[in-house]
Amino acid sequence: MSDESKHHGLTHLDRDGNPRMVDVGAKPNTDREAVAEGWVRASQAVLDAIQSGTVKKGNVSIVAQLAGIQATKRTSDMIPLCHPVPIDAVEVDVGVHDSRVHIVARVRSRWRTGIEMEALTAVSAAALTVYDMCKAIDKGMRIEGIRLLEKRGGRSGTWKADTGKTPQS
Repeated sequence: MSDESKHHGLTHLDRDGNPRMVDVGAKPNTDREAVAEGWVRASQAVLDAIQSGTVKKGNVSIVAQLAGIQATKRTSDMIPLCHPVPIDAVEVDVGVHDSRVHIVARVRSRWRTGIEMEALTAVSAAALTVYDMCKAIDKGMRIEGIRLLEKRGGRSGTWKADTGKTPQS
């Protein structure tokens, strides 16, 4: 019985159920991209302060973007079984939409393993930064809806949140 079948396809467990880092050494480098999003639900006072640039700690959007970029590069330091991945590009957008702060991160790399965790980490760090910078206005903010929207590349191909896995052509 293989490790994967014994543990329901979980590749990060050895045959005894102990955590392990998957060996990706033999996998080819391929272009990879992941897009994630998240939301910060906040009071209208917070949204107004962000949009008018009157948050006392500074420009929330720019600082949150920088936090997301920085966190992307440190993902393997925070997530125990993540490989360090050479990041080619990171874009983090932060803006007020639908009466909430919306964060979208897009991460690209040419490497042997996926970068979904890097995109999700970027969104998480950006959302926490929004909270930190605005908590004096509203401690009741909620970080919600952090999810992967899309991933491309590697053996599993393309996956989109709205449609599920897209077959390779």
